[in-house]
Order: sequence, then structure tokens, then C-alpha cells
Amino acid sequence: MRKAVWMLSAAAMLASCTGCLIPMYSGDPIRRAQQLIYTSEDLRAITDEWERIWFLDQPSHLTPWRTHGGIL
Repeated sequence: MRKAVWMLSAAAMLASCTGCLIPMYSGDPIRRAQQLIYTSEDLRAITDEWERIWFLDQPSHLTPWRTHGGIL
């Protein structure tokens, strides 16, 4: 009996965290579209941030074209 209570409480906590009981986005279609755009822009910016942190956005010296890469 105790194991069943623990399983039910764990399932209730997981269900409430995933957005099943409480909706993550607004019910208004216009506001929901705006929230979805903001979320997708944040996820798209992660790759730019990753490249900036690891200096992958710098010009490569292996290109056939000469690039300066310094401060002008």
C-alpha cells in the first residue's frame, strides 16, 4: 500500500512539472503565438552563444580567401 502511494505521488509530481495540469502557454491565440516566437528565438540563439563561447565565429585561416580577422 505504501509503495502505491509513493508511486501515485511521484506520478502527480511528474505530471504537474511537464505542463499536463497547468498549461505552459496562454489560451489566447495571439498571445500564445507571441510566446512561441519568443521561445523559438531563445532556442535559436543558443547555437550563436555556443559558437561565441568556443570562438567558432572567428574567421578560419584555412579558407582560400584572405580574411583579416583583427581589429580594424
